[in-house]
Amino acid sequence: MGSVAAMVGPDRIAARFDALKAENRAGLVTFVTAGDPNPQVFTEILAALPGAGADIIEVGMPFTDPMADGPAIEAADLRALAAGMTLPKVIEAVRAFRANDNDTPIVLMGYFNPIFAYGTERFVRDARDAGVDGLIVVDVPPEEDEELGGPARAAGLHIIRLATPTTDAARMPAVLNGASGFLYYVSVAGITGGAAGEIQAVGAAVQRLRQASGLPVAVGFGIRTPEQAAAMARQADGVVVGSAIVSLIGKAAEQGDTNIAEQAATLVRSLAQAVRSARAEEELA
Repeated sequence: MGSVAAMVGPDRIAARFDALKAENRAGLVTFVTAGDPNPQVFTEILAALPGAGADIIEVGMPFTDPMADGPAIEAADLRALAAGMTLPKVIEAVRAFRANDNDTPIVLMGYFNPIFAYGTERFVRDARDAGVDGLIVVDVPPEEDEELGGPARAAGLHIIRLATPTTDAARMPAVLNGASGFLYYVSVAGITGGAAGEIQAVGAAVQRLRQASGLPVAVGFGIRTPEQAAAMARQADGVVVGSAIVSLIGKAAEQGDTNIAEQAATLVRSLAQAVRSARAEEELA
């Protein structure tokens, strides 16, 4: 479905993974919750991420019942909502980001209820016009994709699907049907922020998914440290880190810190350095 996106506007996701392949490295995919800890500081955090080494940014759309996320992201959603964040404001935050960065891919991640309330057709149009590149909507199974996937693809937005250790050969065609951009491999069954998946098993799963889909594969869930990120970077096309960043933001906000964006950037810089050097170190070993 990438050709649809290319016709409508720039396919930043494809361009970024092409660049990563040329550099022979994995990409760092960072997750932050829109409006956390408040809309102003979130704007600063979002603007700081690319310079710190984020190759792709997932932006969480705050929701009152984020059932697939761990306590850190749930707390971030509640902070953002309490600070007045709304879905229209999420889209406007992406538009503001695009005024200074037209290259870094932005993927909105969340749940269908706020999108449905916004109006699906209107949402995908407004999101694409603001500079959003793709969507991960965790509670829309592939079998019920058409209400969101059809309009999204028509607007040129990638629908990024989740695969898990329990996604077997029988289930795979449904997961891949209509998927584009990249696949998000959940390295452990459960909620975000849990233990990192066993490396060898993850590597085998990534190979299987690449062969089945022809898409890049990013691995997430439970990756918190530079060492874990480097290990995954040797296996995958992308490494997703969310809960560690969100936890840092939450702790800093709780302490009343005024340099939250700087702290987030410092963490992302250490993760990016580990991801970028992982394959080079492997070749030297």
